[in-house]
Amino acid sequence: MIRFAHPTQPVPPKKRRLQLSIRTQLMLFLCAISLLLLLLVWFLAAQLLQPVYNRHIYRNLNTQANTLITLMDTAIADGQALSKRRYDGSLAVNSEFWGANGPVEQAIQNGQLSLAGICLDISDSTLRYVAYTENLYPCLMHEGTLNSFGAAAQFSRDSSTAIRLRQQCFAKGRLYRTIETASGTRQMVVGRTTADGSYVVLLSANLTRVSEASGVLAALLPMIALLLFGCALVAAWLFSRWFTRPLTRLSAAARQMAQGNYAVRVQGDVRTDELGALAQDFNHMAAEVQHAAQMQRELLANVSHDLRTPLTLIKGYAETVRDLTGEDKACRDEQMNIVIDETDRLSALVNSVMELTKVASGAEKCEPVQFDMAQLCEEVADRYAGVCAQNGWTLQLQLPEQQPLPVFADPAMIERALHNLLGNAMHHIGPDGQFILRAFAAEGGVRVEVADHGPGIAAEELPHLFDRYYRSRADAGKPGTGLGLSITKAIFQQHGCRFGVNSAPGNGTCFWFILKDKA
Repeated sequence: MIRFAHPTQPVPPKKRRLQLSIRTQLMLFLCAISLLLLLLVWFLAAQLLQPVYNRHIYRNLNTQANTLITLMDTAIADGQALSKRRYDGSLAVNSEFWGANGPVEQAIQNGQLSLAGICLDISDSTLRYVAYTENLYPCLMHEGTLNSFGAAAQFSRDSSTAIRLRQQCFAKGRLYRTIETASGTRQMVVGRTTADGSYVVLLSANLTRVSEASGVLAALLPMIALLLFGCALVAAWLFSRWFTRPLTRLSAAARQMAQGNYAVRVQGDVRTDELGALAQDFNHMAAEVQHAAQMQRELLANVSHDLRTPLTLIKGYAETVRDLTGEDKACRDEQMNIVIDETDRLSALVNSVMELTKVASGAEKCEPVQFDMAQLCEEVADRYAGVCAQNGWTLQLQLPEQQPLPVFADPAMIERALHNLLGNAMHHIGPDGQFILRAFAAEGGVRVEVADHGPGIAAEELPHLFDRYYRSRADAGKPGTGLGLSITKAIFQQHGCRFGVNSAPGNGTCFWFILKDKA
């Protein structure tokens, strides 16, 4: 059976979600926070005001009742009578306890007892009053009223309400009630009994005004909330504009940089916060990218020039051998040697560029191990014995006597760096024909130095020695690709070690680097 493949159906593109800008998100967030805070304030003011106020009134009444009960219990324990019955059956209070010099009056004067705005009712086990203080008008507990001029009218000391509350307090030992009239007047009543159960203390206070204040707040808060929300909206718009302005500038600069304008910088007010640090980091990155692009252009120009010269010579001498000197062996050999030398030069340049590319890009990974730097220096120095004997030079190897120098690094890369530094020292060797390789323990690792007694380098040229294809004025016309120190720098950067160069005109040059002795 032959099956025909169905044509592939085009996949519809995914719908992009609506993405709000940071400024819009920030405004919405600030407005939401403002609205939430306004709702919280409304809830606290309109809904919790009365319960919190009632709790405050209760604590105050409870404190006064406990203070008075403590005074009465102390007097009873001392055998002092708080009241006595007259011949007609009515009760009379003990002036020694309730009088001007009694403990109750002293507690009031000392601030331990405060009855302002409070109705006090004290009764005995017969549910008849013993003493009372009326600082509350009207008093619902004693069923008191006000006359037409606002003055206090007659109170019923043993009213039905008072008797009922006394009876409830005697039954339970304590009392907490809220009483209310048809007109909306509300009062809180707190009661306590003495330790022997012979007396009851009742205190009451008004709750009417707080409910009215709560209603007024509930009516005003929506208008206040609307006004505050409008102010918060304007403030959020201004704040979001101020906050996102550096990000907008940074985005515009990034777009220009993506179009190839590496000279762009983020301009604006200097800020010391995280956004200011981000702008400075972007400017630093742009400067580094601009420098790298400039170096890349110079590298391409220099490499192109150096490639063009040997290629031109190779082509010219090859054509000469082909057309003119093919039969003259001596002339032909001389010209072919030039072709071979230029080919070697070309190969060295290409190899250096490839090596620099691999090391700088990280294609060649650093694989650090623990090894003895002194032993590696000895092995590298031995390889220069032949060239030194041929040219009459001397390589001084300075190492600690019978002391290993352990380091944690990639031995192959460090050996390559040493060869580059020693080769550079040979190109600048002084009249005495000596250059030095030394290593010693220092600064939590091993310091390695390669020095020569050559002409030295000017101070203004030192910062550029490790740049790609840079050559000092003294190197003009000398052999080499100009990439050895750049390769060495890339190796040191992969190892994360410190490195540098010390030099002065007429005093020679010393390249140094420090390797860590452990990971």
